Amino acid sequence: MTLPHHKALDRRPSSESWVQDLYRVSTAYGRLVYLAGLRNPDNGRYEHYGVDSSEAVEASQSLKALHESIFHEWIGWPLENKMADIEQYIAGIDRVDHAELIDAWLRLTPYKNLVPAAIQGPERQRHVSDFEAILGLLKNVYGVSSPDQAV
Repeated sequence: MTLPHHKALDRRPSSESWVQDLYRVSTAYGRLVYLAGLRNPDNGRYEHYGVDSSEAVEASQSLKALHESIFHEWIGWPLENKMADIEQYIAGIDRVDHAELIDAWLRLTPYKNLVPAAIQGPERQRHVSDFEAILGLLKNVYGVSSPDQAV
């Protein structure tokens, strides 16, 4: 997936650290994880360590717009493409047992936090149901019997 063209990227110098970070992420799912991770859960603003305070509002708006744009592209993909993208994301994670990762996703449901705040209703539900279907398949691929409820 290439980054969707968005005017927010046109206005930002490519030397800015968050633009460089986002371009380094090779999967759409990874970009959703990255962008959702920049969203402050206390105020909903997107925050990045590389942005000085005078540009924080503009950077937050740019990151929010990119998050929504990437999510809209992601939600339109067929399930097989999402599965392949997630498998590529998993393959790129070092130092984590993949079965433990799938088990944690089943227990903690972090994929629910990847939806931009402005996305409600059917798109939000489609993301959750598609991801849960993919997790059902990944449980079999990685031999995860069931979520460990003891943790």
